[in-house]
Amino acid sequence: MTTTEAARHWAEVWTRAWLEADVDAIAALYAPDAVFYSHPFRERQAPREYLAWAFDDEGGVECRFGAPIVAGDRAAVDWWAVLESKKNGSLVSIAGTSLLRFDAAGLVVEQRDAWGEEQGRRELPDWASG
Repeated sequence: MTTTEAARHWAEVWTRAWLEADVDAIAALYAPDAVFYSHPFRERQAPREYLAWAFDDEGGVECRFGAPIVAGDRAAVDWWAVLESKKNGSLVSIAGTSLLRFDAAGLVVEQRDAWGEEQGRRELPDWASG
């Protein structure tokens, strides 16, 4: 699998599975010993551990992913989402970029995310648009 194919597959699975809070589908994208940072100032976690934690309070998800930018075994993918808290119904908009490195089988061996958030719904029509 090429890096471009792997990155597109990663974005397609995340798009579908985030809406369904499907931890298994997303966790299957990662090598067992993947390096995973969901935010620059968070501790490293296993992808499955992060997903279970994040999805616990997320509902009503709307998301989109941009076209990957690929170089060698690495890709950068922009994404945007609006999340509704299951606990209090509040909305938060998040936008970021995932920096990914893939192995020959197309599994993520390293992911480092950088993102920001705003309370409420915040449209970013040019972010993760292609």
